[in-house]
Amino acid sequence: MIEEYRVPVSDADRTMAGLALHMVGARTGAAPGRMEGRSRLDPRSCRARWLAMYLTHVSFGWSLEHVGHAFGLNRATAGTACRWAEDERDRPAMDALLTELEACIQAVVTGARVEIAA
Repeated sequence: MIEEYRVPVSDADRTMAGLALHMVGARTGAAPGRMEGRSRLDPRSCRARWLAMYLTHVSFGWSLEHVGHAFGLNRATAGTACRWAEDERDRPAMDALLTELEACIQAVVTGARVEIAA
């Protein structure tokens, strides 16, 4: 039996990918739970996940390979997502949305970290 190729992804990476998924979901109405997983998605969920992948790429400076692994996909899928999202920035409404979400993500991740007592 051939084992599937897996790259370890940290919990922090999955948290950041989840942050992007939830922020996109909140602004587009796409359900974050429907954007996860490796199975074929409906077009709305697929495009919303592509936006989240693009946001992780530009906001965190992740490579396409890193983005793909954090979302449980491959580098080629991440590249397709980022090319599509970049093309969508030609639409003023989409450009405004992505600019706003990038700023929100940066505000969340660059803020002071607060440890929660156990």
